[in-house]
Amino acid sequence: MSSAGTKLETQSSAQPTPQLRALLVEDNPLDAELILRALRKDGFDVRALIVQDEPAFTQALRTHRPEIVLADYNLPNWKGMETLDVLRREGLDIPMILVSGALGDVTAVECIKGGATDYVLKDGLARLPEAIRRALQEKQQRSLRHQAEDNLARKVDELARSNADLEQFAYVASHDLQEPLRMVAAYTQLLAERYRGKLDANADKFIGYASEGALRMQVLIHDLLTFSRVGRQDAASGSVDCNAVMEEVLKSLASSIQESGAVVSYAGLPVVWADRTQMAQVFQNLIQNAIKFRRKEPPVVAVQAEKTGQQWLFSVSDNGIGIAPEHAENVFVVFQRLHARTEYPGNGIGLAVCKKIIERYGGKIWVESRGGSGSIFKFTLPFPGPDEKVLEQP
Repeated sequence: MSSAGTKLETQSSAQPTPQLRALLVEDNPLDAELILRALRKDGFDVRALIVQDEPAFTQALRTHRPEIVLADYNLPNWKGMETLDVLRREGLDIPMILVSGALGDVTAVECIKGGATDYVLKDGLARLPEAIRRALQEKQQRSLRHQAEDNLARKVDELARSNADLEQFAYVASHDLQEPLRMVAAYTQLLAERYRGKLDANADKFIGYASEGALRMQVLIHDLLTFSRVGRQDAASGSVDCNAVMEEVLKSLASSIQESGAVVSYAGLPVVWADRTQMAQVFQNLIQNAIKFRRKEPPVVAVQAEKTGQQWLFSVSDNGIGIAPEHAENVFVVFQRLHARTEYPGNGIGLAVCKKIIERYGGKIWVESRGGSGSIFKFTLPFPGPDEKVLEQP
């Protein structure tokens, strides 16, 4: 028998049968013939190459491209399990079934753990065709799964690139629009101041519309720039004491809190792994909303946090006008407004910024509310690591 291998072909004269390219690692020609006969008897049209050592096996893999490897456990100069090393080295996903004269249960289990697809004893070759069919089916399922995973990974990459392009566009557009818009706003205000009352009533009205529109556009572009920066900034994450952040937020909102008579309470907030500025944005936006969307009585806002599994669950509750359940998701969409500007000012970007920040750290944010009975905004953040702790407010 040559080192390059011996090629055996068996064909059936009946109806077309499934073809099978097999590579046999076998030193006994009679055993090889019995294996092929068992496959032919079960309907396989086999194209088989027989080898006995590693060089011939490696060459056969490259020229024959088998669909299945059938290997004897023990050969004079080689072991069947060593075929798996060659398959891995060649980067091939080809099922390998051990076909041996004697293989103890313990050894068989170790071989399966080592990567063998199955094992069949030579005195039980009737089971071999079914083992091959099952192995080929499992390989097909693996191929389909890998293809689906590759397609999904490619789509994720394309989506990430698309999102990055959109964020870059939003940043550049909003940043570059500020200067010409500032000029438009300045000159319309100058027209309003210099020529108010000197032209007819329509002129005053039109100049007023232009000035108001320019100012609104400035606010809108500023908000768009704020939103786009959340995705662009390389936030310096670190341990952030949320109690200290809340103190800063309440100082910056002192005027709104005093004017509305709001009562804001917090206690026992944890240390989280995030960017301090972005966490301040989250708390400030949520508390500002609670103050803005209030009823006649003064706002009451409570900020709390608790451990749930491997994350912190924050809640910001208020006694405001609430949100109808059908709008619970829409409120987090950028520039989505539920009320007219004449009722409540703003461009509807605060909650979208909160969502973008929280999701950057692997968390989620949602709202639980009923119209007219207040809202509870909840969001999660993962633990910062082995040093997580809760700092009680003094």
